Amino acid sequence: MSSIDNFHSAINSEQELEDSLSKPTDGAIDSIAKLKGTLLILGIGGKMGPTLARMAKRAADAAKNPLRIIGVSRFSKPELREQLESYGIDTIACDLLDPSAMSTLPDAENILFMAGWKFGSTGSEEFLWAMNTHLPALVAERYKESKIVAFSTGNVYPYTPVESGGPTEDAPTEPVGEYAQSCLGRERMFQYFSKQYGTPGVIIRLNYSVETRYGVLLDIAQKVYGNKPITLAMGHVNVIWQGDANAQTLQCFDLCTSPTRIMNITGPETLTVRWIAQQFGQRFAKEPIFEGSEEPTALLNNAAQAKKLFGPPQVSTEQVIDLIAHWIKNGQSIHQKPTHFEGRTGKF
Repeated sequence: MSSIDNFHSAINSEQELEDSLSKPTDGAIDSIAKLKGTLLILGIGGKMGPTLARMAKRAADAAKNPLRIIGVSRFSKPELREQLESYGIDTIACDLLDPSAMSTLPDAENILFMAGWKFGSTGSEEFLWAMNTHLPALVAERYKESKIVAFSTGNVYPYTPVESGGPTEDAPTEPVGEYAQSCLGRERMFQYFSKQYGTPGVIIRLNYSVETRYGVLLDIAQKVYGNKPITLAMGHVNVIWQGDANAQTLQCFDLCTSPTRIMNITGPETLTVRWIAQQFGQRFAKEPIFEGSEEPTALLNNAAQAKKLFGPPQVSTEQVIDLIAHWIKNGQSIHQKPTHFEGRTGKF
C-alpha cells in the first residue's frame, strides 16, 4: 500500500504531510524490530531528520520494540524539540563541534549520522570541512563499537553521461567543488575508522529527496507556476519521495558491514527537467519557459542495488508531482530553501 493512499493523492496540511512522510513501511518495521538499546540521531534538525526519527519511533511502536530514540541538534527552533518530544523522541541540545560535547553524549548501539553543511558554504570553507569531515571523524572514534548509518550525497560522483543510467556504488568518485569534496572526506573518515575498529556501517549516497515543501521538483514547480525561466544546463535528475528515502534508510541498519558499505538511494528513473516542467505546466495550465539547453552529462545516481534490496519506491514521481502541484495551488507553506540543483560549478 502506498504511504499516501489515505490522502487520495492530495495532502492538505503539514500535519497530513508529516504523517505521510513518517509512516513506516513493512520493511522499516522489520528492520527497527531488530535494533536493541538506543538509536542516536545526530543532526536531527535538518529537513529530513524529524520525519525520519518519527518513522523510526512509529516503526518501533508497531514492532513493540522498546527502542530508545534520541535526537541531537543545536535546536535553534525550540518548537522542533517540543514536537519531537511529543512523539516520544528524547532530545539533547548540543553543538557537536564543541570539543567537550561528544563526551557528554550517551552511549548508543545504533547511530544515524545526519549532520552536515551545504548551503552558504562558499566563503566559509573551513567551517564546511569541519562539519563535513572533521566531525565525522570525531563521531566515528566516539562510536566505534556501534552500528553507524551515515548520510552522504551523490555529489561525490562525477558528472555522468545521461544515457548511462548513473553511477553505481562501485563507480569512481570525482567530486566537483569543495562541498562535494568535503562529503567525500566524510565518507573516508567513516571508512577509515570502520577498518581500524571493525565498526559496521553503511554510507548512504542520496540524491535527491523531495517532498511538497522542499526539493528539486518544488523548485521546478515554483518556476512554472511563477512564469520564471527554467535553466536546462543540468537537464537530468534523480529524485525520491522523502517517505521512501526514510524507510530505505532505516532498512540500512540490516546491511551494516565492515568495511563500511556504500548504498545509493534515489528513484529508479533518470528524469529530464524539461519533462518535469511540462508535467507541472499541464497541472497549472501554464507553458514552461526554458533557457539554455541540456548538457550531455548530469549529476546522477543509480539505485539498482537499493531497488533489489528494498523494492521500488512506494510513491511514484507522477504522484509526487500531483502532490506538489496541489500543495502550490492551495497556497501551502514551503521552506523557502532552493536546492540550486541546476548549478554545475559545485558551489553552494
